[in-house]
Amino acid sequence: MKELLRTNDVVKLSWLRALLSDAGITTLVLDNNTSVLEGSAGAIPRRLMVGDDDHQRAKGVLIAAGEEREL
Repeated sequence: MKELLRTNDVVKLSWLRALLSDAGITTLVLDNNTSVLEGSAGAIPRRLMVGDDDHQRAKGVLIAAGEEREL
């Protein structure tokens, strides 16, 4: 798996996951529980991961949706 991006914005993370899911790309969020346990908003960003084979296509999906600033 490869990291696509890191963010503390859970709403944006949900939006990006839905966008990628609609494109048939499976995602995984790492550090979600660590961020919750830490209790500090913004202390530990969540990592959005995609499969190695989907990484370039996922970047293209985000760019097409106007989310290139996240990459």
